[in-house]
Order: sequence, then C-alpha cells, then structure tokens
Amino acid sequence: MDVWSSLMDGFATALTPMNLLYAMIGVLLGTAVGVLPGLGPAMTVALLLPVTAALEPTSAFIMFAGIYYGGMYGGSTTSILLNTPGESSSVVTAIEGNKMAKAGRAAQALATAAIGSFIAGTIGTALLAGLAPLVVQFAVSLGAPSYFAIMILALLAVTAVLGSSRLRGFASLGLGLAIGLVGIDSVTGQRRLTFGQPMLADGLDIVVVAVAIFAVGEALWVAAHLRRSPLHIIPVGRPWMGKKDWARSWKPWLRGTAFGFPFGALPAGGAEIPTFLSYVTEKRLTKHPEEFGKGAIEGVAGPEAANNAAAAGTLTPMLALGLPTNATAAVMLAAFTSYGIQPGPQLFSSQGPLVWALIASLFIGNLLLLLINLPLAPLWAKLLQLPRPYLYAGILFFATLGAYSVNLQAFDLVILLVLGALGFMMRRFGLPVLPLILGVILGPRIEGQLRRTLQLFAGDPAGLWSEPIAVVVYIIVAIVILWPLLFKLVRRNRPVPASVVPAHPSEVLLGEDDAIQADQNSTRIHHNSHHNKEKP
Repeated sequence: MDVWSSLMDGFATALTPMNLLYAMIGVLLGTAVGVLPGLGPAMTVALLLPVTAALEPTSAFIMFAGIYYGGMYGGSTTSILLNTPGESSSVVTAIEGNKMAKAGRAAQALATAAIGSFIAGTIGTALLAGLAPLVVQFAVSLGAPSYFAIMILALLAVTAVLGSSRLRGFASLGLGLAIGLVGIDSVTGQRRLTFGQPMLADGLDIVVVAVAIFAVGEALWVAAHLRRSPLHIIPVGRPWMGKKDWARSWKPWLRGTAFGFPFGALPAGGAEIPTFLSYVTEKRLTKHPEEFGKGAIEGVAGPEAANNAAAAGTLTPMLALGLPTNATAAVMLAAFTSYGIQPGPQLFSSQGPLVWALIASLFIGNLLLLLINLPLAPLWAKLLQLPRPYLYAGILFFATLGAYSVNLQAFDLVILLVLGALGFMMRRFGLPVLPLILGVILGPRIEGQLRRTLQLFAGDPAGLWSEPIAVVVYIIVAIVILWPLLFKLVRRNRPVPASVVPAHPSEVLLGEDDAIQADQNSTRIHHNSHHNKEKP
C-alpha cells in the first residue's frame, strides 16, 4: 500500500500542467533525435542531457523520462526504415522490420513496434515500481565489501560481453577508469592526472565526457565514411494494423516483455540476449514459419517488446543500487550526479518525491509516445531525408553548445574535442564505448568503497570477502572471467565424430544457406579444374 500511495503522489506531481508539458517536449525531442540515422537511445539522451540542465530536478527528470522512451522508439524507426540500428539491441528488430518495409508494410512494422513498446514499457515500469523498493530493502543490509564486489561484477560482466573481443572491452574499461581518476584525491588531497592544469582539479564533467564519446565521436566517425549520395527513403504511409496483424502480435508482445525485464535488471543482462531469445522463440512458435526472413510481424513485435521491457528493467538496479547496466542507464546516472543526487539505497528515502514522480512520468511518457508517434510516423520518416553533412553538422553544433552550457567554460570545449577524437579512435579500432563510460562513473565510487572497506578492517585485504554476499559475488566474478577459457579447453578435448565434420571449411563460420552455397562453389571450382586438366 505504501508503494501505491507513493506512486499516486508521483502521478499528482507529474500530471501538473507544467510537468506534463515537459514530458511532452521530452517525448518529441527524444523521438525527433532518435529517428536520425545512427543515433541510438544512449546518444540521444547524452546529446539532450544539457537541455535539462536549467530546470529544477523534478521537472528535468520528467522531461528526461520522455527523452529516454522517445529515443528508444526512434531507434526502432531507423532499424525498420533504413536497416540502421541505433544500438545493438535494435539489430534483431531490423531483421524482419526492414524486410516488412521493403515489402510495403512499413506502416504495420512501425505500428506493432510502437504498440509493443507501449505494452512492454507499461508492464516493465509497473514491475519497476513494485520491485525497486524490495531491492532497496536488500541493498540497505549490504556493507562496503559487498558493494565493492557488486560494482566489480557489474564492470567485468558488462565489459566482457561487449565488443569484438574481451581484450578490447577491458582496454576501454581501463581508459574509463583512468579518466575517472582525474582530479583531487578525496583522502590525501593530492592532484591526480591533472598535468598541471588547475581546471582539471575538479575532475572531468561526466556530461561533457558522455556527449564527447557518444555524439562527437559518432559524428566524426560518420564524417570519415560519408557518402555524398542521398539516402533512399522508404515511404511509410499511414500506420495501422489489421485484425490479422493484431492477432499475430499480442502474444509476442507479452512473451517479449517476459524475456526483457529480468535480463534488463541483471548486471550485463542488457537487451541483446532477450531480443535474440524472443526472436528465436517467435520463430519456433509461429504458424507462419515461411514468412520469417521475408518480413514476419512476430519478428518485430516480440524483440521490440523485449527491448523496451529491458529498458525499464535497467532502471531497477540504476535507481536502487546506483549500478547502470547499459549505456542509456549510464547516461541517466550521469544526469543524477550532475544534480548532486546519488542513486542507491538511500535515494528512495532522501529523494522520494522526485523518484516516484520520475516513475510516474515513465507511465505518462510511454502513453504520450504512443498517442503522438502513431500519427506522426510519416513525419519522422521525412526527417531521414536530411543530407548527412547538414545532419551531423547540426549534431556537432548542439553537442558543442551543450558541453559549453554545463560550466560556461571554454576549457570544456577543448576536453570535448579531445575526448571526441578518443571516441572516434575507439570506433576505428573496435573498442566499445560503454565500458569507458561505466569506468568514468563507477571508478571513483569503487575506489571509495575499497578505501572504506580497508579502513574498517585496518588495511587487511581479508575484509574484502568478509560478508557472505561478497563471497558469492566473487565466485560469480571468477566464473565470468574463467568460463570462456574452461569452455575452450573442454571443447578442444572433446572428440569430434566423423559424421559431423563439415564438408567444406567455410561451413564452420557460415550459416547453413551460406555453407550450401560455399559447397556448390567448391564443387564448381573442382569440376572446372578437372575439366582444364583434361584439355590437351
């Protein structure tokens, strides 16, 4: 009952005319920026983060909730229309969604994505409201050793599953931890990594870092690969769904929600795994298997619901524990810290009205998103007709303006360009950017918990595993680190039956259809070489 009354108080705050206006502005801004090519929810939130800086915290986070869900919807729009996922969690949506668009069913794909996002987001937010206080009660009982272990697990788990290799992920994490060390040591008062610059004594502003790595780095990367030819735009028509589309979509919406929320709430869970599981499940349960790979509506409804349910799930550990589990949650954590608010177990007691207003605004923003974007889908598609040079010139302009508005210091522009170049180089060499952001945000907090633990136990390292939760978490950490090595050893020592040895080496790396094609090509090459040998 306490949760219900707190949520009603949150609705009372969020439904005031001014806060409702901020929610609507947030939805429009988030969707407008999110539908632009290459801009995912994380970059959308990072780019628009300075927009909320002049507002008081409650109004700012209500607007931020609209930006958050608007960016999520915008990412699905580009995946469907242009086959350009804004982030990895939208890749599965693009598989069937873009096929539907090419088949003239872009309207239905956009509609099922919007409605599925609304249903999954509403259910996920309700679970967030119910589960977050329970997670807080558990978190209050934890000590510094357990918090240190959980943060280490979050860093290692998220880093290990991203990027083309684990080594690149840990390299990105190291860069983030180094950036997080810039400033004055909170215990000794010594300056670290300031290089004699007084402006670096307070450390690097996380908003400047996020905008530089996400927006500026991406703009430079696209500019380096810019094509002068205009984009091919697919007309979306009027978004509507027939009875058959509704009948084929409602079960995938619910199943996708069931997949998405638990994975989103887990450290390193993210939305990639549940979207893939949702797609595989719908492919097995569908009554129209022949449509998969050609534009099956179930392949859009399920993964998109899983994606948005996972997005709601990520807010549970972020608000209750202060642990971001994906890039968007990391940028949202940066928004809290920019207001001097520390997410964690004390957040619900110290900032209760703000938190419940934020949760209530998630419901409101989700509904506004559905009401506004269903009729406006053709308009968002027309935004994609902007020439790429104008588009990314505008992104760089607003990123520069936003970074300068944080502290009104020209030095931040230098930091913006330097870190933007770093973001470009990371993309050039395949380093994921999320571990860097997590390292910048969580690095100082991990250091604080480590020092607190060592002070409590007089410098004895055994204090790090003095709590049962910490021991369990360290076992999980060991499994995360050693599992790939153990898996390779077991696989190497396992005998391979002769019946499963592939006829062509390319079958090991290619899919079934590609393997058949490779085998046909191999047979053709062998036949031609034999024919040439028979010639005199």
